[in-house]
Amino acid sequence: MTTPRRTGPATRTPRAAVSLLALTLALLAVGCGSGGDAQADRKTNMNMQQGAERADVLLQETLAAVRPELKWNHGPGGSAGCTKGVAGAATGTGASDRIISIMTVVSEERRGALLGVIERAWKDRGYKITSVNESQKVPAIHAETQDGYALTVKVGGQGQFFLTAATPCLTDSGVQEPTTPPNTPQRSGPFPQRPDEQDAFWSAATPVP
Repeated sequence: MTTPRRTGPATRTPRAAVSLLALTLALLAVGCGSGGDAQADRKTNMNMQQGAERADVLLQETLAAVRPELKWNHGPGGSAGCTKGVAGAATGTGASDRIISIMTVVSEERRGALLGVIERAWKDRGYKITSVNESQKVPAIHAETQDGYALTVKVGGQGQFFLTAATPCLTDSGVQEPTTPPNTPQRSGPFPQRPDEQDAFWSAATPVP
């Protein structure tokens, strides 16, 4: 059995590699910080573990919208306490995030197509696109669900795609690792492991017809 992870109400347990630490912190800030103190004070019947499970579902729904299927692995998530006020008073709530690493090699010519598929899938579900980074090197799309979960698709080093879902502030609790089995074996070595799965469509060095 996986041992639950728990953070105190004003602490964070960083688990992501340095290359994604800023992304993880930003997503947790969105999860904890939307609406400021009012968000931190909001009462909820859902705890952080339940929120993490909801985040897993959101990521799996996103993956299911992509065809041909992408190969993926779980990345290291994190959790943080939600605070309020200048002094950062504890609220008894916290947020967590989940990360998925795409192990399919997505060619430069097909990256825009994959970003477009994911953006359309989110819009079709009624999610709000909150920002778009059109950078050639590190493009990203950020969205928010109706119940306050922050979603991001980001292209990192060597064109690798990452999907992240961050919860809003929820009742403080332990958070276990995801239980959804990935569709490709876990690679050894430090995170992130670079994509190595070739796909006839996504890896093709030509624009989408």
